[in-house]
Amino acid sequence: MALLPRLRRFAASLSRDLATGDDLCQMTIERALKARQQWAEGTRLDSWMYRIMRNLWIDEVRATNRRRQTFAEAAAGLAVGAPGQQEARTELAFVDRALAQLPDEQREAVLLVMVEGYGYQEAADIIGCPVGTLSSRFARGRDALYSLLEGQQ
Repeated sequence: MALLPRLRRFAASLSRDLATGDDLCQMTIERALKARQQWAEGTRLDSWMYRIMRNLWIDEVRATNRRRQTFAEAAAGLAVGAPGQQEARTELAFVDRALAQLPDEQREAVLLVMVEGYGYQEAADIIGCPVGTLSSRFARGRDALYSLLEGQQ
């Protein structure tokens, strides 16, 4: 506890911001507590803690620099994705029309297994039929759906 004011002062001077410094101080204390068995009795605790803090700060600066290099500015991404939404809606419309053309039993099986993610046994229990029946309905429905979708492209 006696080190805490000194650690906060060091963290604030490294980060040049009190809030970021407090976060750095907290990360340092967490790291030190996790690695407390690595501290050698008889050595200076403050030096060990400062070294942990400094290494954390260096890691944070490097990560921040990598993020800046990896990602574009926010303004550059404003127009990205708008056409994709329209394409996605078109694709979903194709899928909806193709599903509507399937017989009810096949459509139920395809929706429960492919869309809702149920296993064959669970889907069979929901529909109230044997697993083998569901499996064949699903296979026929899936194949018909793929054929219908290929024909629309």
